[in-house]
This record gives sequence, structure tokens and C-alpha cells, in this order.
Amino acid sequence: MARRDQEEDELKRKRRIDNSTLYSPVSNDKDPIIYSSAYNIAFLGLERLHPFDSSKWGRIKRFLVEDGLLDHKRVVEPVEATKEDLLVVHTEGYLESLKHSFTVAVITEVPPLAFLPNFILQQKVLRPFRKQVGGTVLSAKLAKDKGWAINLGGGFHHCCSNEGGGFCAYADITLTIQFAFERLGISRVMIIDLDAHQGNGHEHDFMNNKSIYILDMYNSDIYPRARLSSPFLDMYEKQIIQIQFSSYTTTEKYLDLLSQALEKAAQNFEPDLLIYNAGTDILDGDPLGRLLVSPDGVKQRDEMVFKFSREKNCPIVMLTSGGYMKTSARVIADSIGNLATKGLIHLPSS
Repeated sequence: MARRDQEEDELKRKRRIDNSTLYSPVSNDKDPIIYSSAYNIAFLGLERLHPFDSSKWGRIKRFLVEDGLLDHKRVVEPVEATKEDLLVVHTEGYLESLKHSFTVAVITEVPPLAFLPNFILQQKVLRPFRKQVGGTVLSAKLAKDKGWAINLGGGFHHCCSNEGGGFCAYADITLTIQFAFERLGISRVMIIDLDAHQGNGHEHDFMNNKSIYILDMYNSDIYPRARLSSPFLDMYEKQIIQIQFSSYTTTEKYLDLLSQALEKAAQNFEPDLLIYNAGTDILDGDPLGRLLVSPDGVKQRDEMVFKFSREKNCPIVMLTSGGYMKTSARVIADSIGNLATKGLIHLPSS
């Protein structure tokens, strides 16, 4: 009976992916930069109660346009993920829990949200997240077609199939990989997670999955301090590189650790798709990341990962993930500009 139920669940999952509109057609005159004004979160100033810059995504896009790197008419607008899309990875029970304002308040770490009607949170908080999820999923298709794609949002790496947290309500990375397996002919995916925080969400979802390889570098002194537990942990450790460091790690030390980790990953795995979670909470001064990496260090980091992708002849998806300072948007835009200057991505005026 259990096997029969599992087969039925698998058929439902495939049917949902096949019927989804998240892989909406994109005209050839668009660049593989995904963004929507609906990404940004603003409601009665409550967004200021969390250190995350909830207008970061729009400011990255504005900087890219002002710098002449991007024509706003060439930006790709994603489709919002529906409940049927989200059920590909999330449990019905988890999605139902998001209909309770208290749950949303806990996940976003903004306690006053618990006292607001849930329909407001669905529109002002969860809809922007769902729009970004759609952007991440579509990014994989664009990367497969053009070699690279950058979603100016997404990277909700603390959320897994049955639990959210750390300002992450939906598991966009897990969902993107499931869609890529089913619709893009992808069979092996590498996740390079360089946000300052551990990617405990996707690590939970893909534990013991030999088709997924994870390189996760994070500050072990900060949230979530997750510990992997599995009867097959020895097997799983062959599919993951966890590079843990302490608070106040410098640029030089950080880049040296990354270089060693990329060299090891190159020897261990041949991916068909690379998902790069490029959080900027590693920046010196970030109140939550607590590291000492310079803006130039972020540029070098991103360049190293894109060069790794090119050497592997592997399409890459970049997600902006965490970053809790107003300066993060400028640093991200500058880094994207550097990638264009180095010929690692191609934008019209680059």
C-alpha cells in the first residue's frame, strides 16, 4: 500500500510540473535577468522591523539600468508560483499553515505580523515571495537556453518541504531542481551556497540524493546552526562540502577557502546545472553575517564561481539571497557589471 501511495504521489508531482505555467515563453529579445516590481515588500513600514532590505531587489535593477548594463524593456517578468506549483515540493499541511498569521510572523521574524489579517500578509508578504519563486524556477530554463541567468531575488535556502524560517517561506531552490529534472532533461545539479548562513533547507530536502552535490560555505557561529542527521550520513557527506568558518573571517581567508572548495568540487562532480546562491551578507558590516569580506571580495567570489561554471561547461543560475545592509544592492550591481566586463555573462552594452 505504501508503495502504491508513493507511485500516486509521484504521478501527481509530474502532472503538476507538466501543467505549470512557470516556464512561460520568453522572447529572444530579452536578457536572462529576471525581476518583477512585485518582488519588493512594503506595507505600513512594518518591513523595517526586520534587518533585511526588502527593497533590495528593485534597487539592484535600478542600478543596472543606470549603469547602462540593462535595458528595463529586456528584463524578464516571471509568473507567480501557484499552490499547485508549490505542492510539487511542499506538503499540503505546510502551505495551510501559512494561512495563519502567527506562522508567517515566525518565518519572517517580524512578530507584529501575527496581529494582521492573513489576507493582507498573503498579498503584501507571501505574494512577493511566490513571485520570486517563479523567477528562480524560470531562471533554470533561461540558463539552459543561454548559458546563464540571474534572478535578482530568490535564494530562500532556509525553507524545506515542510518548514520555513529565516525569512524564507518557500523552497525555491528545491522546486527549481525538481522542475529541471522533469522538464529540462537535467539529471545532475550542483548547489554552490555562499550566503553567510547555512543552506539548511535544501540540505534537508536533498539529503542522500546522489543527483545533487552541495558546496555550502557559512559562518557556523550564526543562524541556523543546523545539524544534519541521517542513518546514511556517511554516504551523504560524499555529496556535500560544508566549509564552516567563524565570525570575522577576512576576505583573503574567505577566498582561499572558496578556491580550495571549488577545486574539490570540480574533482568530485560533473553537473548539468549549477545553482549559485550568492548572498551578500558576507560583507564587512553586515549585522547578521558577521564577516569581514570587502565589496571587491564579493566581486572576486562571484567571478570565481562563474569561471568554475564555464570550465565545467555548465549553465549557471545566480540568486541574490541574503544581505542585510543598504549597500548590498550596489555591491550586487557592481559585481554583475564585473561579470559582464570579464565576458562571463553577456549584456547588450557590456
